[in-house]
Amino acid sequence: MTEIPEHLLKRSRDRRAAAGGGEPSGAEAPAGGAVERAASTQPVPAAAAPKAAPAAPPPPKPDPPYVAAAKSRRRIPFWAMATLSLLPVWAFLYLRSVTESEEVVEGPIGLGAEVYNQCSSCHMPNGQGGAGRPLWQGSVLATFPRIEDMLNFVYAGSQEYVSAEIESFGDPQREGGAHAPLAYNGAPMPGFGGQLTEYQILAVICHERYTLSGADPTSEEWAAEYEEWCGPESPKFAELQDGATSFAMLEGVGVEPRPSVLTGS
Repeated sequence: MTEIPEHLLKRSRDRRAAAGGGEPSGAEAPAGGAVERAASTQPVPAAAAPKAAPAAPPPPKPDPPYVAAAKSRRRIPFWAMATLSLLPVWAFLYLRSVTESEEVVEGPIGLGAEVYNQCSSCHMPNGQGGAGRPLWQGSVLATFPRIEDMLNFVYAGSQEYVSAEIESFGDPQREGGAHAPLAYNGAPMPGFGGQLTEYQILAVICHERYTLSGADPTSEEWAAEYEEWCGPESPKFAELQDGATSFAMLEGVGVEPRPSVLTGS
């Protein structure tokens, strides 16, 4: 049996009360109450529980100082990498431009610089003199204006001059006069005739005259000597090196001790 809705029952009671002037009969009241009780006993569906919001992620840990510094550092532009890669090349070119290149000396003077290492212990590397006489600042040129006289003295040595009773060597007209063979520190000048080849003796003498003592190969005074004896194309050096000539065959040189031509002896 279908139940009558409450609002229809209420409307019917109101109409009867208005028409008859009284309350509705008691038989009808329980029906309405029963309906109300029935309606109140209906289970009320429970409200759906709200879904829980997702938990917020934990805040990120702060970067260590060195990482933060690296992130905040300005990046090098990509176009600058090519420039930076060329820095080693620029550094090499710069060093080449500011470094003085060593001059390579050819001919007798170049060889003489190597041979002179055997003489530097007495005469010092720059020829300033020590146990042996000074060779720099024109000293050699003042003593031996002629290269032939110097060749003869270096070949024979001062002891041979003493044995030959030659009391001096070198130019007697130089300031201070000629040198006595054993006058400097009382030490003899060894003869290199048996220690060096004749072209080596010429080479070391060229080094002493033009490098240490400062003879100018372009000057009128020394140009002829330089071209003949000490220049890169020196014919005398080439003949001695090839064995085509020797000191004994060279005029004014010889292998026996002899006084300087300038002494008049």
